[in-house]
Amino acid sequence: MPYYVMLTKLTDHGRKTIMQNPGRIWEVNKEVENMGAKILNQYAILGEYDFVNILEAPNNTVIARVASALGSRGTMEPLTFAAITIEDLVKEIQMAKAIKD
Repeated sequence: MPYYVMLTKLTDHGRKTIMQNPGRIWEVNKEVENMGAKILNQYAILGEYDFVNILEAPNNTVIARVASALGSRGTMEPLTFAAITIEDLVKEIQMAKAIKD
């Protein structure tokens, strides 16, 4: 199943929500799963973004639905990237090299 990296930045409203109900993070994670994606890892980070999430989803359409639904709430701004494992990258490079040679 494809992997995705989602960076999220809380809005003022999102920060207030988390301060009032820190458990909201777990509730949102469950909602993401109900939309068809699975959060594999999640970290709070320092800097321009507040969270980095590693997700698994069946396809780009599902992850687009997740990002759109979460972003439309006004509590966070998502930035999503498709990702591949290093093992898959090495395999693809080896295949490209074999074709070239």
